[in-house]
Amino acid sequence: MKLVIHGKNIEITDAIREYVHQKIEKAVNHFQNLTTEVDVHLSVARNPRINTKQAAEVTIYANGSVIRAEESSESLYASIDLVADKIARQLRKYKEKRQDQKTHSQPKLIPVEGQPVVADLIGDRTPELPSEVVRTKYFAMPPMTIEAALEQLQLVDHDFYMFRNAETGEINVVYERNHGGFGVIQPRNGNSHSNSKNGKTADNITEAEKPRSSKV
Repeated sequence: MKLVIHGKNIEITDAIREYVHQKIEKAVNHFQNLTTEVDVHLSVARNPRINTKQAAEVTIYANGSVIRAEESSESLYASIDLVADKIARQLRKYKEKRQDQKTHSQPKLIPVEGQPVVADLIGDRTPELPSEVVRTKYFAMPPMTIEAALEQLQLVDHDFYMFRNAETGEINVVYERNHGGFGVIQPRNGNSHSNSKNGKTADNITEAEKPRSSKV
């Protein structure tokens, strides 16, 4: 198993590296046959207004799937402990789902009825964009079904998941809706409406249907 450790605003000392190896290897010990690579990202926030300054993020590549967990606290070692426990639970869930894949009921998409295009999604709010790109991520995007994308969504510890639709070849996004269930964002070709039975184009999503957060 390949384990890679990255640091941002922090020096990865031998003591930290040894602690990460100890905790993460213990967390994935029973899942060695599933795990091909483990990526650990440790960071320290320099903003004094943020109480949880020490963050630990773990991304595991397991037989084509990506499993991710992130935790923050005032202590880096505590964050490593928390994320190790969390990633172990995620791996256990992933393994159980693989073993019980034939009988396990898939999450159901809530059909979204067509609604008029909303001209202004911002309203009275002032749009704010970050002054610079603070992080770039790269990941493989093999074609998959919407059902497979929903499984990935529940493993990556995000509110949304971007994937290449195996049926259309287009880039889609599945996300958790504020009022429960899941939604799908699909591109619109020209001025025509999407043909999807399960999804909805990005420019007619109401405020209530937006993903709960946009962390990546």
